[in-house]
Amino acid sequence: MSKLNLILKDSIRSKNLNNKMSSRLSFEFEKIFSDIKKEINNNKKTLNVLNKNFKFSFKKKDLDKFKKFKKIALVGMGGSILGAEAIHNFFEKKIKKKVYFFNNLDEHQITEFKKGNLSTVLFIIISKSGETVETLSNIFSLNIIKKNAKNIILISEKKNNTLFLLSKKFNLFFIEHNKNIGGRYSVLSEVGMLPAYLMGVNIYKLRSNILDCLKRKNKAFLKKSVIKLATLMNSKKVNNLIFLNYSPELENFLFWCQQLIAESLGKKNKGFLPMISNVPKDHHSLLQLYLDGPKDKIFNIFSFGRNSKERINIQNLIDSKKFLNKKSLSFVKNAQKKSLVKVFSKKNISYREFRVTSNSEEVLGKLFSLFIIETVIIGRISKINPFDQPAVENVKVYTNRLLK
Repeated sequence: MSKLNLILKDSIRSKNLNNKMSSRLSFEFEKIFSDIKKEINNNKKTLNVLNKNFKFSFKKKDLDKFKKFKKIALVGMGGSILGAEAIHNFFEKKIKKKVYFFNNLDEHQITEFKKGNLSTVLFIIISKSGETVETLSNIFSLNIIKKNAKNIILISEKKNNTLFLLSKKFNLFFIEHNKNIGGRYSVLSEVGMLPAYLMGVNIYKLRSNILDCLKRKNKAFLKKSVIKLATLMNSKKVNNLIFLNYSPELENFLFWCQQLIAESLGKKNKGFLPMISNVPKDHHSLLQLYLDGPKDKIFNIFSFGRNSKERINIQNLIDSKKFLNKKSLSFVKNAQKKSLVKVFSKKNISYREFRVTSNSEEVLGKLFSLFIIETVIIGRISKINPFDQPAVENVKVYTNRLLK
């Protein structure tokens, strides 16, 4: 990637990819790639969210009155909140405000939170449909809906749904959710950018280079990866995608990836099971399985290429461990990662490596867009609609029946 703030390496073994298949998938990739560029320029398509001229449904000046809040609580589920969590996690050391996330039905969290002064908290409530049962259950349990409340932002589609009706009845600040953009693709829209802006993140920098993955060398990496991943997925011999995470700042980004990949590709008896594995901790629990268990896995390795300030101080404690003295914790962690990669290569285990070298808005934006575009192309090459989630809708229908 440009400016060397995101280094990519593809070491996926391609022994199952014959030349005839490679040629066919290469042709299909180019056609889909061309279609995607057109969709990015079409404001009625989901991928328009990647357009540099994408129009937010909010204006910064309208949000200025909310900047005074030092505490923010986000209420949502899945794609309505995972992107904002990823952004907060990545920039947590820079963000000066206290941010809370209500992303599940957690009675203990609700009970404890209600003990505080909720009038000092800005609540951002997000649901595309405006009818997400868990989101509505949380806001009604918090008992925050009040007439003319000045500490609530509601984001949903502008139609006859519960959140929009609440905004009208109680005169609450409302932002329209783009009807063309589903939750897991919405992080770069108002769904992710509005909370990010109020956290103090520069959302324009975050979106500034999101189309880098379409350019020359980056396109070559994208094409190579897509063809190999699609081939492995459709062979059904590899169905586990393990995210080995050496960087705590990226953990919630990987949870965002997990939803994106699972919901977009898990159809027609196909798909990867994406799992987050925090390392080097999991070297001592799961690594044996990774290295010597079933060969049904592919790995994405994520790390942060920077030195930590924390140093190991052995002094005169024990001579046998003097090799650790004055080394940084990040140096030790990097040695473990390099050793793992070496063993992966020796054992012919397929992996890709993503090394972040800058804690910047631009690099996180690139990561979001790269995985969005890659997932969409893999879906289309595999004859899967990457934008729907029909099986999930069935569960929602049954849930509503049981609650009524």
